Amino acid sequence: MLVPKDMFEDYEVDGVVGHGGYATVYRAHRVSEPGGTVALKVLDDHHHDPLHMTRLQREFEFAKRLNHPHVVTMYDCGPGWLSMELVTGGTVTALASRDDRMTALAQVADALDHAHELGIVHCDVKPANILVAHDFSADGAFLSDFGSARAVTDQFDRHTGQIEASLPYAAPEVLHGRAPTAASDEYSLACTCVEMLTGSPPFTAVTVMALVDDHLNSPVPRYSRRIEWIPSAFDSILAKAMAKDPDFRYQSCSELIFLIRRAIR
Repeated sequence: MLVPKDMFEDYEVDGVVGHGGYATVYRAHRVSEPGGTVALKVLDDHHHDPLHMTRLQREFEFAKRLNHPHVVTMYDCGPGWLSMELVTGGTVTALASRDDRMTALAQVADALDHAHELGIVHCDVKPANILVAHDFSADGAFLSDFGSARAVTDQFDRHTGQIEASLPYAAPEVLHGRAPTAASDEYSLACTCVEMLTGSPPFTAVTVMALVDDHLNSPVPRYSRRIEWIPSAFDSILAKAMAKDPDFRYQSCSELIFLIRRAIR
């Protein structure tokens, strides 16, 4: 672990922002360019292996290709580290109001559509990867962590086991071992939206096998039967966005969020 005042490459560390499964994110500033702060993501010592090195490099390269106001901006990278835009408001779960959460999801949906237009699938859409600015009304939300992303032109081998899906948000076709597509991100965004509105994702089984089975075989929950303020139109929209067959889902992530916002007003 680095501590304040430590030097790393051209950066001086100011403090720890957070720690994930394989890396620590620090608040830092570039010594050669005084004034600007960055988020410095550094692999933990015991994760300096080819798999995690490649994941971090992939995160940088995919996000760097995107020029969108609601995608975290990448600055620089090296073996086992990257520097990026510092977003200080936490994740989307920190937003208290339903309207703010839906605004954040609309912004991220637009970012996903932009990525899809460029042939990039995020592959890990979930609340933890949607960051929000400290001044949300001014700067909004940001899609982060492209470490699991894939280009649609990438060769896909269903037997490699390289798809890293977060199970509560994983699309059925991904769990079947098929190549992820824009529709897979839409499914994950729909699960995320349910969590932002109701407090938990659609499927919450406690074992891996049961959770996978729910995504593959269980009908989409009908929330209008359980929550008074949710209209039946929401159930219909969600059923389409979470169709087991990706060909039956909406044409874009933005269309999905637009329809949900209109339904729950």
